[in-house]
Amino acid sequence: MVVYRPCSFSVFDETNHIGYNKQQDIERRGQIMQIQLPEKVQYIIHALEEAGYEAYAVGGCVRDSLLGREPDDWDITTSARPLEVKAVFPRTIDTGIQHGTVTVMLGREGFEVTTYRIDGEYEDSRHPKEVIFTANLIEDLKRRDFTINAFAYNDRSGIVDAFDGMKDLADGVIRCVGEATERFTEDALRMMRAVRFSAQLGFGIEDNTKAAIKQLAPNLSHISAERIQTELVKLLKSAHPDYIREAYHLGMTRVFLPELDVAFETTQNNPHHCYTVGEHLMHCMLNTPPDKGMRIAALLHDIGKPATKTTDGQGIDHFHGHAVVGEEMAAKILRRLKFDNDTITYVRKLVKYHDYPIETTPRAVRRAIHAIGEPYFADVLLFKHADMLAQSNYQRQEKEAHLAQVEVLYQEILDKKQCVSLKELALTGNDLIALGIPKGREIGKILNELLEEVIATPEHNTKEYLTQLVKNHA
Repeated sequence: MVVYRPCSFSVFDETNHIGYNKQQDIERRGQIMQIQLPEKVQYIIHALEEAGYEAYAVGGCVRDSLLGREPDDWDITTSARPLEVKAVFPRTIDTGIQHGTVTVMLGREGFEVTTYRIDGEYEDSRHPKEVIFTANLIEDLKRRDFTINAFAYNDRSGIVDAFDGMKDLADGVIRCVGEATERFTEDALRMMRAVRFSAQLGFGIEDNTKAAIKQLAPNLSHISAERIQTELVKLLKSAHPDYIREAYHLGMTRVFLPELDVAFETTQNNPHHCYTVGEHLMHCMLNTPPDKGMRIAALLHDIGKPATKTTDGQGIDHFHGHAVVGEEMAAKILRRLKFDNDTITYVRKLVKYHDYPIETTPRAVRRAIHAIGEPYFADVLLFKHADMLAQSNYQRQEKEAHLAQVEVLYQEILDKKQCVSLKELALTGNDLIALGIPKGREIGKILNELLEEVIATPEHNTKEYLTQLVKNHA
């Protein structure tokens, strides 16, 4: 819960001569917010203060608290040097002591405590050559990426906002601290973070910040695939996954996902569609739940369309085989971005089967479940619905009715526990061996034939019936 209270505060610039008077800032803004810090965070801050140091909650945890959101974690910044922090607390871990970070352990929970610092020159568009510790909070806040991430807070001083972050928070704006070109030259990943925060918060990106991204977007090539992946997933799982469109307009996807640029530039002159391929992908994502695999699949499910596009004599575009081509393209993209094998397998399955035709008969649905795999089938149906909602209104009612009937039949199959895979077959490989079938390929062939039988006629899935069928066949 956020309340308001006036307070006074004084901090000094790097010369420690010119005062920054927080009370004047309060008078200018009117009033200051108070945040309810977690008990353990308060304990760490108070312990450092009692030892004679300054300490604040800093960055995204303050921003989220001001927005009424629950912070994922709490970072603390302090004037104490790393060894001084270690001397205050009985249990610490040197997680990044060379960069000023010590993790303070309270029970089984860890809190990162970092010394105020000034970053040295950046040599690889990502990491500073050195860090310089400082006793000045404002100098530490200057090195942060965006104004809405440059807040500091403790109960004694209230909000420290030296870069008009409160105004940008109120206006819904992502703006760099200081010169945008400097911030992005220091760390190119900040460009991805700008779009990610925009998507998570529903904020716009300030014009100068946009211009700097357009200019420096090629520098993303210096960033590791793993770090690009992390920001991409956070963006796609946000309330506005379609804001990746901004990354396209600003030239970023050209570096790490050029296939998406081609999709945005591919039209679909077809009665079933009303968007370019890229815009269709954006709308499909908006119709899916904020699940990592589902959103990635939505982003990539039609990525094979540009490569398979043909136009008939009437000027109608077709994309025959795009799901098969798209499955391989999606796998290649995800491997390039260093995604894990489970995610790649899941996304490949949805991309391959998103356009798979399923007739509205129990047998056809059982066959589709077998082909797709029962663990994935429900998600494929959900995905088909999202895909349909991102198309034109052409035959919309018929498509919705068709999908609804498939869903009803699928639920009936589940309720009746009908066999759709070898593991549910009443006869096993060991049973066949006991009937005198030699080990080898013949076992697998017979089991698959039996499965075809029970998919066609579920009531035949009994050990007695299948055993007699095998004997008759033999």
